[in-house]
Amino acid sequence: MNAELSNRIQAEARASFGKGAARRIRAAGKIPAVVYGHGTAPRHVTLPGHQVTLLLRKANQVLELTVESDEVLALVKDVQRDPVRQIIEHIDLLVVKKGERVHVEVPAHIEGIPAPSTTVLQDAVTLRLDVEATKIPERVIIDITGFEAGTHVTAADVPLPEGAILLDDPELLMLTVSDKTVTAEPEAEETAAAEAPVEETAAEDAPAE
Repeated sequence: MNAELSNRIQAEARASFGKGAARRIRAAGKIPAVVYGHGTAPRHVTLPGHQVTLLLRKANQVLELTVESDEVLALVKDVQRDPVRQIIEHIDLLVVKKGERVHVEVPAHIEGIPAPSTTVLQDAVTLRLDVEATKIPERVIIDITGFEAGTHVTAADVPLPEGAILLDDPELLMLTVSDKTVTAEPEAEETAAAEAPVEETAAEDAPAE
């Protein structure tokens, strides 16, 4: 079994800036980043590319940075990627303190199987939460097991991790469960209606016997 990937990062302080310097950093398999917040001057650093890329497969990562002799907790706030190759070009990191609360957007994941002959439409794929910086959930779970047609799940219905506070409107619609047969009937009626005029026109155009 593979050991869990560590979020402890050895960052390198850097003094060279600009597009040319950033290209050289990425060519060396590293990622340029800036660390800011809590009234401190922005610090430009270089991060190990492979480790950080793997960590960023999950949203809202908090990295434990070592920069020279300093230990810094930093929340990943923005990731800039090449639109074609999806290579990480730059990362913005926000300094946080243990116990500090932050606002984050967390993925909403659907689990379970609804009642037979139903279909589920997910209207919102994330929820905005107020949470402790070191206790950010990877996702929130919406269990739809056995849900009948006509069921609506709002943000207020979603179970939240202990200590998390909902920031979105409680009435925000997360998902709807509907009857599959209800969606199929109108399509059949529209098809029949579309075919009927064609048959009538053909009959009117036919030569009289």
